[in-house]
Amino acid sequence: MARELTSIRNIGIIAHIDAGKTTVTEQMLYMSGTKHRAGAVDSGTTETDDDPEEQQRGITIFAACVTFRWKECSVNLLDTPGHVDFTAEVERCLRVLDGAVVVFSAREGVEAQSETVWRQANKYGVPRIVFINKLDREGADFYRVLDEIGPRLGADPVAIQIPVGQGPNHTSDPFRGIIDLVDLKYLTFSHEDSGRTVRSQDIPEELVADAMDWRNVMLEKLYSFSAEMMELAMEEKPIPPELIRKALREACIAQKIQPVFCGSALHGVGVQPLLDGVSHYLPCPLDRPPVQGVDPKKRDKSLLRKPDPKDPFCGLVFKILPAKTGDMFWIRVYSGRLESNSRVYNPNRDKKENVAQLWQIHATKREKQGQIDALECGDIACAIGPRDSITGDTLCDTRDMIELPSIQFAQSVISMAIEPENTTERKKLAEVLDMLKRQDPTFHATESSESGQTIISGMGELHLEVIKNRLVRDFHLNVKFYKPRVSYRETIASTAEVTGQCNRQVGSQNLFARLQVRFEPLEDLSAKVIVLDRTPPEKMLPENLRQAALEELRNRAEGGGLVGSFPLTGIRISVLGAEVAEVGSDEVAFRIAANDAFDEGLRAGKPSLLEPVMKMEITTPPDYLGEIVGDLQQRRGLIERTEARGAITSVSAIAPLKELFGYSSAIRSLSQGRAGCSMEPQGYQVAPQEDLESFAM
Repeated sequence: MARELTSIRNIGIIAHIDAGKTTVTEQMLYMSGTKHRAGAVDSGTTETDDDPEEQQRGITIFAACVTFRWKECSVNLLDTPGHVDFTAEVERCLRVLDGAVVVFSAREGVEAQSETVWRQANKYGVPRIVFINKLDREGADFYRVLDEIGPRLGADPVAIQIPVGQGPNHTSDPFRGIIDLVDLKYLTFSHEDSGRTVRSQDIPEELVADAMDWRNVMLEKLYSFSAEMMELAMEEKPIPPELIRKALREACIAQKIQPVFCGSALHGVGVQPLLDGVSHYLPCPLDRPPVQGVDPKKRDKSLLRKPDPKDPFCGLVFKILPAKTGDMFWIRVYSGRLESNSRVYNPNRDKKENVAQLWQIHATKREKQGQIDALECGDIACAIGPRDSITGDTLCDTRDMIELPSIQFAQSVISMAIEPENTTERKKLAEVLDMLKRQDPTFHATESSESGQTIISGMGELHLEVIKNRLVRDFHLNVKFYKPRVSYRETIASTAEVTGQCNRQVGSQNLFARLQVRFEPLEDLSAKVIVLDRTPPEKMLPENLRQAALEELRNRAEGGGLVGSFPLTGIRISVLGAEVAEVGSDEVAFRIAANDAFDEGLRAGKPSLLEPVMKMEITTPPDYLGEIVGDLQQRRGLIERTEARGAITSVSAIAPLKELFGYSSAIRSLSQGRAGCSMEPQGYQVAPQEDLESFAM
């Protein structure tokens, strides 16, 4: 089993939108012989973008898994979205992966979502290699992008390849090959078979000096990771490629460096050396530390699971695909063995689950020939049978239980009201929305008690648009849609101490309770409401009354504020003391007093409306910079940085989401279709007073 584990690579392809992730995936499938021809994103023929919405838009929306062999390695590859609205797909994939390939466009370089996915990979400690793509494009600059990666991402990239030429064929020095700095060879790729034939030859004489300079830069970075290399260098002896690869692998797995490759995935240039890099430098399951969890029965007791088939089984559900024939639960197995027709335990739900079938995953489809009898540690596959599990849940042995850390997702920032045409459609809509919530943890749906409408919430305009199209196209629902609206939050502006009271006659009994409560704003506006008991020992309530008051305050905090019933954030609520009577001070009385204190505290603390703000990165030709900056300022945008990147200018800004509806169309109009924009949630800020007054009316 040890030999098999060393040959497994669980990797993801991550990048900013349009950097070429799906094309890289397609070429890997083609080069490995899994496909006889590479598909194209523009024609909708790629293996991993098989959803109609993805094919129509030419972008990845749903993470997809493919498995293939490359030489001695078995690769489980997850192709992830680059659009920020679907960043949850990246989050859950990185949670279970051992390594990643980060793709950058040689033209655009490090972009906004590049930074986001890099931070996500840092969060989960995922080793990375880098592929600088699109070197045959106008404006491509390998060296500029290489220089950006370190300071922009806090990384330490090490070039182990450099390009020969850059840009398209009509330029004076077009991209035509790659110099491998480890083996000191010049690699060219045949156009006749889309790069499948690789020719390795000696480096042309006019390029030797440049190659040796870059090789020395690479070796200088590696000496601190290999005493053997340092010794050979001091003795002025040649350093064998095998020793260089060993040092690169150890430093990469330790996340000290990131080996950098280059090429043009569209034409298959550089893809085979990149696959070799996956095999040489990215970790197998044995290279990763044991997973940590807790005993579900004794949560203060830490447990470890090693990637060993003899350890008790444990795995993590990281994605669910609803299906009429049975939901498909994507599972990463960390230890032990999972067999079909077996029972496992879910500590998150405290339930036992049946695992009826196990399947290999191919994109988002089940292939009949892919059904398997068992999974072992290191595997990523699909289980059918569980009923109560959700994304982020642990599945483990029913006797040796462990609960692994779950997956935390960002809060939704935009919502839309929808309404079914009749009662029959309402029931069908509820079933479909429940299914979509199981599939997508960042999608939420609730029914408004005031209007009877269903409010759906997501991560951005595109996210809601995709949901809307699926409801109509895939599920044939007859539903009215209303304009998207911002998901506001509510907080307080100042500290307030109030006394909540209950002094009322109920039947023959007089209920009495008083509760002193302090309400304080937190520095972090987006933090969840904290409810604390700070009652001095001499004023402590009986436990049942104390719990009733605290529970009521927590329930109210989860239920929304006074302005528009928006979720509350950024508040600390502290119980300071209480008064009781000999008769009539019961749990009901203290719940009433807690309710009264809650309403009084929010009013006295001066309700404040919070609006979501977005971090934006705009790329534009310099000719349109003035119009774009002027438009942003009218939208209450704050310009943080402008930076020239070759033939384009990059603008970093922060602006309220409310002002950005339809911005992608507006920026195209301002630039004759030549500018682009990406945005991601940045947090919350205090909304203008007029917005607060409009909801308070």
